[in-house]
Amino acid sequence: MRPRSTENRDLPPGVYRRKRTRKNGKVWVGYYYRDPVGKEIPLGTDLAQAKLKWAELEAKAVPAELTTMKGIFDQYERHILPKKAPRTQKDNIYELKQLRTVFDSAPIDAITPAMIAQYRDSRSAKTRANREIALLSHVFNTAREWGLTTQQNPCLGVRKNKEKPRDYYANEAVWRAVYEEAPAELKDAMDLAYLTGQRPADVLSMRKDDVEGIYLLVSQGKTGKRLRIILEVDGVNNSLGTLLERIKLRNRDHLSPFFILSANGKRLSWEMLRNRWQEARESARLKAISEKQPELANRIVQFQFRDIRPKAASEITDLGDASLLLGHSKEGITERVYRRVGAIAKPSK
Repeated sequence: MRPRSTENRDLPPGVYRRKRTRKNGKVWVGYYYRDPVGKEIPLGTDLAQAKLKWAELEAKAVPAELTTMKGIFDQYERHILPKKAPRTQKDNIYELKQLRTVFDSAPIDAITPAMIAQYRDSRSAKTRANREIALLSHVFNTAREWGLTTQQNPCLGVRKNKEKPRDYYANEAVWRAVYEEAPAELKDAMDLAYLTGQRPADVLSMRKDDVEGIYLLVSQGKTGKRLRIILEVDGVNNSLGTLLERIKLRNRDHLSPFFILSANGKRLSWEMLRNRWQEARESARLKAISEKQPELANRIVQFQFRDIRPKAASEITDLGDASLLLGHSKEGITERVYRRVGAIAKPSK
């Protein structure tokens, strides 16, 4: 039998690669399988996936690199992660980093519920541990779909750490203290976050062309939920409509389509917003200390930009309206996680 060419010797029997140089100079590589009767079957452009398809066609064992969690994590990161929202990708990358330190070298079929529970108990960050186990569970389910294991998902039935939702509420004194120290673009961001009830990333991505008629169109990055927030009533601008007009006026000399811009017309990134927030908050804290208000200073330092969304939810009287504005499908989520002030009650007499 004629020996295989050098470039194909790393491939399983019957599999070979083809290379094509594109006009842009990049080299395309594809993998093919030639069955016993000479028929060519394309296996794709990913070597690990090509080996997996070859194993299915030949009824062979799964390739060795896909029997340990390292190879499976690699495949998940390459094929599944890019399909998720940017913030979810960022969170998952961090979570995978934590999971890899423990499970990278473990064979997928050797992982048991007891190991998952041990991992849960070893993590000091209890909420993060829950997120990491949830991701690990999805990795296992994906591996089952890929045919890499027939074992039951070991994460099923493993108790999660009890989570307590954040209950910080920024009252008017805290809000005013930070707001007074904020630059114009941060004030715009705070007002826009409060009046729309949206997440920081969605606030920063709002554009002038999101306004259609009397609505501000919102597509939530995390959930994909779409909203139309009213800007006027009976031909008169409401608070949000007035705010957007104010922002447009401030940005009239800049070409950027985004609402939240720096003084020189650059779109505010999350890092830029965070830096401005920390500076304004620290300035407000020092001012409160100088005015002999230590309790206010302590409340100020706890205030995070993400607390504006629950502040908005807490200050809308009707729970249904709050849930709709936040884009929740169930009012229970709004009530349990985002409503941070008690219900208004009448005294007994």
